Amino acid sequence: MPRFVPVTSTRYAGRPMGLVACPFCREMFESGETKACPVCGMNLVAFEALPPSHDAVGEDIPVEPHHEVLPWKMIGRNRLALPLVALLGLLMFFQPWVHVTLPETMDLNGFDMARRLGWSWSAGCAWVVLVPTVLSRRTIWQLRGARVAAAFLSAVPAVTTLILLAKPPHSGLIPVQFEYGFGLFATMILSIAAVVLSIGLGGKIEDIKVARGTSKGELLH
Repeated sequence: MPRFVPVTSTRYAGRPMGLVACPFCREMFESGETKACPVCGMNLVAFEALPPSHDAVGEDIPVEPHHEVLPWKMIGRNRLALPLVALLGLLMFFQPWVHVTLPETMDLNGFDMARRLGWSWSAGCAWVVLVPTVLSRRTIWQLRGARVAAAFLSAVPAVTTLILLAKPPHSGLIPVQFEYGFGLFATMILSIAAVVLSIGLGGKIEDIKVARGTSKGELLH
């Protein structure tokens, strides 16, 4: 008589198998099989990182909590705090960075320094770009995915101020006397605070309030 091996005796079902998928056509592959979709040419991503497909949305399949669209007025998970710090940083860009006393008396703000040095425009541009970078993210997953970009932009003003402190303005012909203004140090402090907020952007994915179903208002653990 033929012997039948029970399905439970095989260890295939217990072996983890990572899946990657094309973000456009949703064709799935085993992890490591290929890096790009042979049909669409797009880079493959982890299957669990993809948002619900249009078909799934059309069938009203419940969306995972971290993929639910947040309201524009949502202020938690550093989504409001980080843009506010960026706006304060932009305000400091137009405050005195350097007080010159010789050869003439004048105050130079970040904007004036950028017009003279060029490369210090990076501080002002970083603050400007940081605001839409954060506010355009409408899900917890998108906020968490923007952490690296937000942290990089947040660090740019601090790097700019450190370079100015390490290489102060000077002239080879005319002696220059000056002292740094509060705008420069405020920019550095705000930049460091923005980096810290960027690291926590989106909050913990384990603690999410469910907007629908029987667990409404409860925390997921």
